[in-house]
Amino acid sequence: MKYFKTALIGLLALLAACSEANRSEETAPAAYDLIIRNGMIYDGSGGTPYAGDVAIEGDHIAALGDLGDASADDELDAGGMAVTPGFINMLSWATESLLVDGRANSDIRQGVTLEVFGEGWSMGPLTDEMRQGQIAQQGDLKFDIPWTTLGEYLEHLENSGVSPNVASFIGATTVRIHELGAEDRPPTSEELDRMQALVRHAMEEGALGVGSSLIYAPAFYADTDELIALMKAASPYGGMYISHMRSEGNRFLEAIDELITIAREADVPAEIYHLKAAGSKNWDKLDDAIAKVEAARAEGLKITADMYTYTAGATGLDASMPPWVQEGGYEAWAGRMNDPAIRARVIEEMRTESDDWENLLLSAGSAEKVLLVGFKSAALKPLTGKSLAEVAKMRGVSPEDAAIDLVIEDGSRVGTVYFLMDEDNVKRQISIPWLSFGSDAEAPTNEDVFLLSNTHPRAYGNFARVIGKYVREEKVIPLEEAIRKLTYLPATNLKIRDRGLLKEGYFADIAIFDPAAVKDHATFDIPHQYATGMSHVFVNGEQVLKDGEHTGATPGRVVRGPGWIGWEK
Repeated sequence: MKYFKTALIGLLALLAACSEANRSEETAPAAYDLIIRNGMIYDGSGGTPYAGDVAIEGDHIAALGDLGDASADDELDAGGMAVTPGFINMLSWATESLLVDGRANSDIRQGVTLEVFGEGWSMGPLTDEMRQGQIAQQGDLKFDIPWTTLGEYLEHLENSGVSPNVASFIGATTVRIHELGAEDRPPTSEELDRMQALVRHAMEEGALGVGSSLIYAPAFYADTDELIALMKAASPYGGMYISHMRSEGNRFLEAIDELITIAREADVPAEIYHLKAAGSKNWDKLDDAIAKVEAARAEGLKITADMYTYTAGATGLDASMPPWVQEGGYEAWAGRMNDPAIRARVIEEMRTESDDWENLLLSAGSAEKVLLVGFKSAALKPLTGKSLAEVAKMRGVSPEDAAIDLVIEDGSRVGTVYFLMDEDNVKRQISIPWLSFGSDAEAPTNEDVFLLSNTHPRAYGNFARVIGKYVREEKVIPLEEAIRKLTYLPATNLKIRDRGLLKEGYFADIAIFDPAAVKDHATFDIPHQYATGMSHVFVNGEQVLKDGEHTGATPGRVVRGPGWIGWEK
């Protein structure tokens, strides 16, 4: 009996010890790398924000809510500021600026944590001739091109060190040039087979789909069937078709029909790049354009759009000249315009209203609304910031002659801003639930080589402008809806894994800011001005912006699409 009592007492003591250990485990504070305390959490879903904390462990979000006594190696007091997923730039041209300065200062300071490339042109696949041509056309930004495929380019960025994450579509223009050069003709069946093979390879590397830019030569030369064929190659990989459509002006509605046809025939989702009705005579088409998209969505097609938040676009003087004269690339284009007879024909077509091609000089309404912002030649850089009308007057020639001369003299298409859109339409678009945002610009630093040319202010202010102007000042949409359209909406459209939400297990791409303080400062006259009001930004759990200043960290990674063969490994 004595032995039994002793054993029983021992057993009870052991059970008590286990119970106490369990209670200790249940009550012991969790340990994290970082806890962001006292924020107002906008999780990206568009739901009502709530006060709470966010814990980060490694590169992921580990917990959300009231984390109470939980401990961490470091803590950040958000002090009631908005804590949101990092923003997604649906149309980025940081392809070259990141090669020169990987910090992406202008975008990081607005909360952007993912740059999405591929509007028609992508940085791969390249032939040796394409590589040499790209090097020859470099302007202020100089860089080596050691890659060949699109996937190699993206990995080159990651290995070089960049602050934001990066992703890309494969460019339909790039694929066409790879096989046809800049010729105005349809591909042969063999060439089309090779173009489709290039698309499949890029999708397996992690491309998001195929991007087109159909107002520009040589993309202009591709017909609808060619684009459908490329998308049929991307479709089995879950790819999206995304397009700077064939027209945003006189044939705006017909261009939407083409995009919808491609989506339907290839069985893919499709997105309209920088949705707009360009040119005052086309401003009243916006409601019909929205109705077309809504009807396609009701049919079951997934059609979406993105936009920048300005009434001016930016491209080159090539967008004021007919595509036929540009066949063969820059050297052939410039050479033709030295021929007096061809020059006279080009000028006549530049002055003539037509539905056959997109003439942004006529869409702007006058040469006073065409701003010259980017020259390659040092001799022409003093003209930066002047209108085409001013330069024409200085030279005593017509605006059309001035445009042609500048292209020839500069050895480039010349960076140009065109004032095309209506502010009321901009507000109308911002309220569309299936519309997200893209800067359509590089991600510069306001120093050194980047100051040699001007840029569109959207490079510095597009995302801050959504929050500061259109949420806070204009009250077009509430902040929670703006955050959804900056984060979760584009992430789901792109089929990106584990990003776009503040959610346990998702990557820790996070922006922290005071909604009352966010403001854009860049203007068309003085574009190189950072936005303010963004306090802290994290990319993959690493802080890249602290108290409004860049930390110098470069934790950005390649974000791959659903067809990436690495998902299977």
